[in-house]
Amino acid sequence: MAKDVTNTKALSVDDISIQLSVLKDDIASLTSTMADLTKAKSAEAASTAKSTAQDIANSGRDKALEAQKTAEDFVRTQPTAALGIAAGVGFIAGLFATRR
Repeated sequence: MAKDVTNTKALSVDDISIQLSVLKDDIASLTSTMADLTKAKSAEAASTAKSTAQDIANSGRDKALEAQKTAEDFVRTQPTAALGIAAGVGFIAGLFATRR
């Protein structure tokens, strides 16, 4: 009977060893899958961020062009007022530039 117990224990140790090996492989596979998922999500987030930044840049450019057009229209329709405003802004800028 003692012989059967030893064989049973040896088989149990072998079974546990095999199961640990399978578990190790499963953990390695899971780690690899998580790494791939993280890379994919990172790439997706970077793409979304790039697209959003481009949209904001385009919007800013459009608003700047609109402001430029408005300023040009103001200068064409009211050149005297535009000259007065430019002189005032220049005077104030000069005051700030001379102060230290």
